[in-house]
Formats: sequence, structure tokens, C-alpha cells
Amino acid sequence: MDRLNWLRAAVLGANDGIVSVAGIVVGVAGATAQRGPIFTAGLAGLVAGAVSMALGEYVSVSSQRDSEQALLTKERHELLQTPDTELAELTAIFEDKGLSPDTAAQVAKELTARDAFAVHAEVELKLDPEDLANPWHAAAASAASFVAGAMLPLVAILLPPATFRVPVTFIAVLVALGLAGAVSARIGGSSVRRAVLRVVLGGAAGLAFTYGVGHLFGTAIG
Repeated sequence: MDRLNWLRAAVLGANDGIVSVAGIVVGVAGATAQRGPIFTAGLAGLVAGAVSMALGEYVSVSSQRDSEQALLTKERHELLQTPDTELAELTAIFEDKGLSPDTAAQVAKELTARDAFAVHAEVELKLDPEDLANPWHAAAASAASFVAGAMLPLVAILLPPATFRVPVTFIAVLVALGLAGAVSARIGGSSVRRAVLRVVLGGAAGLAFTYGVGHLFGTAIG
């Protein structure tokens, strides 16, 4: 399940990179045919997006980790101060899972004797003290997935001749969004067709809008 969550987060991060930078470079391409401004804007969007994603993920996961550590500290304190109450709580949890009162009490006693803190963390808090979320890993993964996605529209807009830049970028981005939508739907167990259709139509509308805005204001200012 953890691997699936990480994979889903990576797909969503790449999707954000594709959409964000594609909107920027297509919008700038609507205003100018020069590679320099397009590259500068795309690179700035890539760097800013990656930093924003990393910072947001770091803050989010750090807050989650702080909360989990606070719960573990509180549980450790309660085990020292009120061990009988904690044993009764553990027994009640096992009874709720379907064990008879005698069996639940026996299981709770044996597990408590082996490692009271570990069993309470796992059964009561649903946490593994040795495997808490790492904010640095989460930040790096989020930034990396965003950059990976952002590179696609940046390369697609820069390589073709000026006449074909926007059409090539449109096609590359929509294909990538379709693949990302399909993978995300597979992971979540939802309809692949519906997910692909939603992201492709949304992406196409977004790109058309940003290109139109760039072309309109580029022409007006120029």
C-alpha cells in the first residue's frame, strides 16, 4: 500500500509538472516565436514549481511526522504511568476484533510482555515507530517527479521548428496526460477511460486557453 501511495504521488507530481510548464511555454509561444523567452519562462516555471512542490511536501510531511511523534510520546508516557489502563485498552481492542474476552486478555498480556510500546503503537495508533514518514525523502520525490513531468513540454516546445512548436507540444502533452491519467486510475481502481478523457479534455482546454491569452496579450503589447 505504501508503494502504491508513493507511486500515485509520483504520477500526480509529474502530472502537475506537465500541466504547469506546458501552460507557461505554450502561453509564451502564443506571444513570441523566439526560443529564448520560451526557454527562460519554461525553465523558471520548472524551477519554481519544483521548489514549491518540495517545500509544500516537506511542510506537510513534517507536520504529519510531528503529530505522529507526539502520539507516540504520549503513548510511551501512558504506558509508564498507567500500565493497567493501557492493558485494558489493548484487551478491549482485541475483543472488538472478534476475540473472546479470555483470549483477548491473554493475547494482550503476552504482547505487552514482549514489547508493550510496539504493540500499542501498531494496534492502537496504527503507527510503526521505526518507519515514520521522512519529510526530506518526500520533498525530494515530489520535486523529482515534478521536474520529470516538466521536462516533456519544455523539450517539446524547443526542439521543433517555430511552425510546429505548439502542435507538437499539444500532442506530446495530451499523450503524456492520458498515460498519467491511466496509471492514476489503475492505482486507484477507477475507470481508466473516464480518467483519461477527463485529463485530456481538461489539458487541451487549459493549453488552448493559455495559448489564446499569450497570443492576445502578446499581439496587443507588441
